[in-house]
Amino acid sequence: MSEKTRPDLDLSSHCACGAVAARFTGRPLTMMLCSCHDCQKATGTGHSTLALVKASDLMIEGPTRSFTVTANSGHEVTRHFCPDCGTPIVGQPAQYPDLRLLPAGLFGDSDWFAPRSVIFHRSHHDWDVLPDIPAFNTYKES
Repeated sequence: MSEKTRPDLDLSSHCACGAVAARFTGRPLTMMLCSCHDCQKATGTGHSTLALVKASDLMIEGPTRSFTVTANSGHEVTRHFCPDCGTPIVGQPAQYPDLRLLPAGLFGDSDWFAPRSVIFHRSHHDWDVLPDIPAFNTYKES
């Protein structure tokens, strides 16, 4: 992935009520859309917008609550959110403990976000218009 699609970032934001702050400094490992049923429930829409990042490049301040689900992939994902306003803050995939799933929309101005693929396209709804990027029924084939 080129520097253009993996920009150096220094992003700061907070949840809707301001109780939880997030700062990411680094390069995303990849950026993607996910149309799995779990992401649809978590976002209330047809897909999630995620940057996969190193946990060491992310700092979260303030109290969060979490819940763990078994996603369509069969793997557990723990979703952290603000306990007061419910804003999604970060996801933690159990199979990759040193990585985090960062919702692009958390950072408001997300012009830096350039998804490379859609995963779990098998659950995609026709009404959810997606960009013309590679789509995979489950995870991206290596």
